[in-house]
Amino acid sequence: MYNLLKPISTREELLRHKIRIFTHQEFTHLFKLSLYQAKYYLGQFVKEGLLTRLRRGLYTLKTDPPGEEEVANAIYKPSYISFEYALAYHNIIPEMTYHVTSATTRPTQLFNTDHISFSYYTIKPEAYTGYSLVQRGEKRFLMAMPEKALVDYLYMIALGERATTGGKSVNDRMELSSLNKNKILEYARLYNYSKLDKLIEEVL
Repeated sequence: MYNLLKPISTREELLRHKIRIFTHQEFTHLFKLSLYQAKYYLGQFVKEGLLTRLRRGLYTLKTDPPGEEEVANAIYKPSYISFEYALAYHNIIPEMTYHVTSATTRPTQLFNTDHISFSYYTIKPEAYTGYSLVQRGEKRFLMAMPEKALVDYLYMIALGERATTGGKSVNDRMELSSLNKNKILEYARLYNYSKLDKLIEEVL
């Protein structure tokens, strides 16, 4: 027999547990449903506009959406926000990006939701560090430290995954005076990539 769920009471229960992003399994457990029942209600609530399906098996409240940084962490794990988005977040580059960029040890992926694109770029497992948990109000997400965001970004340039006309042009659009040079060099050593080392020398 179905546990009758209504949109209003479902939203209230999710918010009471401070849940804004959740999996199919978490929804099943919270509302004590069978997998079949959960699939039915999730489909109905997406159609009715209560929920947004971020990707297969992952949902969020459309009425009370989480921040794009939280969504980025949740869509593809393990990952932390880095590259252009983190550089803009730390005021190292002047412009905001149109999509959220993250580092991962998994294959490179791109996900599109209703309004935002989320890009994930593969880095070496040895270099998967240099990030911290950021908390802004109720929002919590993993973000690269400024020095690590820079190194991750330059690594992509060294690999040819980002277009550039040389180290000088990269440096011209960045504000690097607040960064710790020793930390930059430490993070760069994790990649053990001579092209990256050369590019960092030019930028610094």
